[in-house]
Amino acid sequence: MNQIIEDLNWRYATKKYDPSKKVSDKDFETIKESLRLAATSYGLQTLKFLVVEDPAVREKLKTASWGQPQITEASHLIILCSYNDVNSDHVDEYLENVAETRNVPMESTAQYGDFMKATISQLTLEEKSIWSSKQAYIALGQALHTCANLRIDSTPMEGFDAKAYDEILGLSEKNLKASVVLAVGYRHEEDQNQHLAKVRKPSEVIFETI
Repeated sequence: MNQIIEDLNWRYATKKYDPSKKVSDKDFETIKESLRLAATSYGLQTLKFLVVEDPAVREKLKTASWGQPQITEASHLIILCSYNDVNSDHVDEYLENVAETRNVPMESTAQYGDFMKATISQLTLEEKSIWSSKQAYIALGQALHTCANLRIDSTPMEGFDAKAYDEILGLSEKNLKASVVLAVGYRHEEDQNQHLAKVRKPSEVIFETI
């Protein structure tokens, strides 16, 4: 079987983690790098990834996640945050990074920068927030596959009180919001979901050629 398909068939949304098993520093760095390298619109990376290690904070987040045990039992917890307001500052920061990384003069990026700023300026604050949040899901998908490839279990989580997360983590003052959560670690032997067959629509139903 193709390795990619094997990875994707292996993974499932883990419901119960073994708290005694920790993801190695090396493997976690790979997961972080996968998130960092994820594609984003215009390459702007209007994201911030918060790695929550403090047990007290994770307990608060668990309460704000309606008691879901993955929040505290998983080896690592990552909050994928996105910026609410994407503005010219984000574009300028990106262009400076482009100029430095590719060793080109800032002037050569001006036209593209003006194009991005003009496009973004046409969006409402709500549209910017939604657009920015979508980028988090691109990164999430890539991280899920990375974890599967490493044979590390993972759980994408949307079931949480976003406002409570923002308050606990002080996100609003940083122009951020919690878009989605990723728990990673190793499944508990008592997690019954690991024994269930993966259920997906057949290819002939979900794909259509036009």
